[in-house]
Amino acid sequence: MTRHQDDDTGPAQAAISVARSAELLARARHVDAGLLARPGILGLGSADGSGQVPVFAECAQGPYVWDVDGNRYIDFVLAFGAVVLGHADPRVTVPVKAELARGVSPSMHRSVQVELAELLVSVIPGAEMALLLKTGSDATTAAVRLARAHTGKSHVLRWGYNGWHEWCASQATGLSPGVQDYVEQIEYNNLPALERALSRRGPDVACVIMMPLEVELPRPGFLAAARALTHRHGALFILDEVRSGFRLALGGAQQYFGVRADLVALSKAMANGHPISAVVGRRDVLDATRRVSLSSLFFRSGDGMAAALATIGIIRDGNVIDVLWERGRQLLAGLRQAAARRGVPVELVGLPPMPFQVFRGLSSRRCEAAQRVFCAAARDRGALFHPTHQWFTCAAMSSEDIALAVEAADAGYAAVVRSIGVA
Repeated sequence: MTRHQDDDTGPAQAAISVARSAELLARARHVDAGLLARPGILGLGSADGSGQVPVFAECAQGPYVWDVDGNRYIDFVLAFGAVVLGHADPRVTVPVKAELARGVSPSMHRSVQVELAELLVSVIPGAEMALLLKTGSDATTAAVRLARAHTGKSHVLRWGYNGWHEWCASQATGLSPGVQDYVEQIEYNNLPALERALSRRGPDVACVIMMPLEVELPRPGFLAAARALTHRHGALFILDEVRSGFRLALGGAQQYFGVRADLVALSKAMANGHPISAVVGRRDVLDATRRVSLSSLFFRSGDGMAAALATIGIIRDGNVIDVLWERGRQLLAGLRQAAARRGVPVELVGLPPMPFQVFRGLSSRRCEAAQRVFCAAARDRGALFHPTHQWFTCAAMSSEDIALAVEAADAGYAAVVRSIGVA
């Protein structure tokens, strides 16, 4: 992409072409219902206010993605955290291609299924069995169903984004009447509120399912205390590690925070972007699989299993986790310096492998506007940051990539000063 020199008053706007992406978007709106739900997956408008944004990717390799107009970006969205090694890592794609060459979705099980289940049991703390599925929503929904089957109870307490299935859908439109009557959202980092919810539901709570963190970190001891409180009321404690698994540590948030769940839902980074998920945990709970409805033709497809087997092996045997943390620390340090230089009131939140930023001291409307202006201007300088979803690092990112991303972010902060007037 074209680069421009900066001055003390802010950088000149870098012009990028989005003609091909705009053409495809116009065509897709007539025939692709997915565009109605996800109008521009990054949720961005242009920094110049034109409203056009690159939506369609031509290819992705390592830490970069190229749009259909030929613009290259350092990718901190990384398929919303699914890519952990880098896009199209040959150590993953080669075994996937080999598995596909043996036939897609055979009528029998594959040996790779057993190998992956054994690997998951060996690396995930507390895991005694594994159930292989396809998506993150599959995994969280299966975990809840297994908890209900194991305990004979119906109520679910939940926190975080747990997927799009009926029991946890964020929008009520189109849901079966009463489907969420047995589900209650709880407040993160609030043990008294969790205890009140458990007490109020009495003996009917099957499980508490929560993400271990998003951008707010758990208070010291919160996760372990939540587990103990959940068990005290006869319910199962489930961690939704679809996003955090294989990023904070090989054993995920369980290993990093020193907590043990009865069941853990995994997906995303476990296969470097290939579609597969898993529920792992206690044998006696997963034994309920034989008594519940959990079936799909594609659960037996070996390509995602081969991707997961390769990805987890690379993480286990290499320095992937260390690189994720180091690149994240470099990014956060650079963002702090750039924001301070521009006088922008930004707080960097989350953990280095999964960071984010929050504009402080502004109204909610101005905060949202500032985030979108920042992301649009940074994107026009060659770095993809999402305005409402936390960011991610990958093992393919170099120190030079982070430096370029910080330059792009500096342009983003300068654009916020010009557009929002926060300084």
